[in-house]
Amino acid sequence: MNDNKNKTQGPLVSASKFLSLVLRHQPALIGLQLDANGWVDIDTLIARAAPKRRLDRALIDAVVATSDKQRFALSADGRRIRANQGHSVAIDLALPPATPPPLLYHGTATRFVDAIRREGLTPGSRQHVHLSRDIDTAVKVGSRHGTPHVLRVDAAAMTAAGHVFHVSENGVWLTAAVPVAFIDFGDETATP
Repeated sequence: MNDNKNKTQGPLVSASKFLSLVLRHQPALIGLQLDANGWVDIDTLIARAAPKRRLDRALIDAVVATSDKQRFALSADGRRIRANQGHSVAIDLALPPATPPPLLYHGTATRFVDAIRREGLTPGSRQHVHLSRDIDTAVKVGSRHGTPHVLRVDAAAMTAAGHVFHVSENGVWLTAAVPVAFIDFGDETATP
């Protein structure tokens, strides 16, 4: 990671990005091995990160507590941490199936809409498609990738058709894929 960029981001943002990298995508970067459910011992994380990143328990606790997206969770005993969703490495979050609200939203960039019209929503390199309960969150997600466009997902019809949903600890709805038949593309482009 670029140290100059990290200094301008602040320690919490920089640590959050680093934790996202090693807990969601590249644990091997620092020699970590996530367990089957994505958990890792915090002391092990701190020790393995040391050559690349200075972490301590107070900083990790602050990242978990203050993250606006609540990306991370601590185990009940407080000794382990994991990312709540967004993994590109194979793990099982062990989330029970859940009944979603009738309508969910997916924020994307306008440049991806044509591909979604052809293929539906697929998880890409991640394990699940991420959906939100509200339009504002979807707009924020879509804005990270360009001009945002909000898709409406008929979660009630998907559930009736046998598709399974899960909800992560931070309220993100997860499903394997969303076929085109369940997506309302709308004609409007969302504005941040």
